[in-house]
Amino acid sequence: MFRKRHPPVGSKPGTLMIHECAARPVIRVMKYNPDNLEEFEDVSVSDLTKLLDDNSVCWVDVQGLGDEAVLRDIADKFSIHLLALEDVVNVPQRPKVEYFEGHTLCITRMVLPNQSRIYPEQVSLFLGKNFVLTFQEREGDVFDPVRHRIRNKGKIILSAGPSYLTYALLDAVIDGYYPLLELFGEKLEALEDQIVSNPKPEILRKIHGIKRDMLTLRRSIWPQREVVNEMIRDENPLITDTVRVYLRDCYDHCVQLMDGVETYRELAGGLMDVYLSSVGNRQNEVMKVLTIMATIFIPLTFLAGIYGMNFDVMPELRFAWAYPALLGVMATIAICMLFFFRRKGWLGERDDDPPEAISNQDDE
Repeated sequence: MFRKRHPPVGSKPGTLMIHECAARPVIRVMKYNPDNLEEFEDVSVSDLTKLLDDNSVCWVDVQGLGDEAVLRDIADKFSIHLLALEDVVNVPQRPKVEYFEGHTLCITRMVLPNQSRIYPEQVSLFLGKNFVLTFQEREGDVFDPVRHRIRNKGKIILSAGPSYLTYALLDAVIDGYYPLLELFGEKLEALEDQIVSNPKPEILRKIHGIKRDMLTLRRSIWPQREVVNEMIRDENPLITDTVRVYLRDCYDHCVQLMDGVETYRELAGGLMDVYLSSVGNRQNEVMKVLTIMATIFIPLTFLAGIYGMNFDVMPELRFAWAYPALLGVMATIAICMLFFFRRKGWLGERDDDPPEAISNQDDE
């Protein structure tokens, strides 16, 4: 369910709600240009302004939102509006893009491929003239491929400026959904086989879990598509025309992900119907067997009831072979009824439909 950390009703704008379990902010910096790369770990807020210059791109990555004083100091260093900082801290926010004087805020939702359940994490990106500032709720992300490209001194990423870095981070976030969707596809295929072979109540619980996860993914991907589309169409001076071409690829990936999510949602709904049909068919088979057994015993019970009556004038009771003869009649009736049920196809396969004919029909 959606639970947003929001300030008390009537609070002034810019009120931050820090979760008691939030991690302490850790600041990491990658500063690069086509000729040089520098990395800094656990940087203090006071040193951030010293790292900024017009000749390099500075990626400041803040992991953890557990210290309000540090977050406000960072906002002061980069002239971040208080409403933008509120969107960063009071998570989760709907993915969006907003423009402020001197920088652009882009909020997205990130998932990790190794999660058994989906817990989207908000990632906030600030794009400035010579910097990209990212805020994450905790350590661990999908940005390692981007860091690897910077460390390997990729020609494009080192020379294209901060807008290209913003695109690369957004692309990494969006591509992180693909392994997760593939995992759900494998789960649905396995559940489909289990439903056909042996439907159990726990399968129904798994299907409900997948449908809930698909709804969570839809809430994350659908607005992300709108964010990328807005970044492509708006005339933002911080985003170059070259980067807009790359953002089109991000938009295509969002569309593909939405198609996959909708397909898996429909498939999960179909599996729910298949499960109910399988359970209903199994109950029908059980009821059919019980009905056949009851139908066979109806005439047998009738004969046993007749000869169980205590009348004096019943000549059959005095015959020496009356008892075995009655048992033979009962057995004959039971065998004839079983043969009749089998000929009708109510028990086993029909005799007039041999397996060869059935397989030929299936091949057609």
